[in-house]
Amino acid sequence: MKKETLLEIILGTIGGLVFAIGMCMCLLPEWNLFTPGVVVAIIGFIILLCIIPVYRKDHPRKEHGPINWGIVLTFVIGVVGSLIMGFGMSKVMVEGATQADMLVGIVTGVVGLIICVLNYPIYSYIKNDKK
Repeated sequence: MKKETLLEIILGTIGGLVFAIGMCMCLLPEWNLFTPGVVVAIIGFIILLCIIPVYRKDHPRKEHGPINWGIVLTFVIGVVGSLIMGFGMSKVMVEGATQADMLVGIVTGVVGLIICVLNYPIYSYIKNDKK
């Protein structure tokens, strides 16, 4: 493993953890740490931004070929599935959720999860269909 790759992994892990802790500090009203949470989240984001020069030094730009629409479709399906699953999770986790909210949230979350799981077979089918 190259030194730059290890540095990217370390910066990504530390930056992600610091950013996540800052977001928790901001979004949990029981902690009463909104302002310090914003500062911690910004520090985590700055650490994550430090990955860019390290990555660019080790990975020079390549010439771009034609757009791979299979990958574009895969990203779109992944984002849609994640949003649907997140909607279902938020319906379940909201305080004072009724049984109907729980049922709708669980069903919606499972549908979103199925969409995310089927993303790879859809991409494989599109990739093999082109050949």
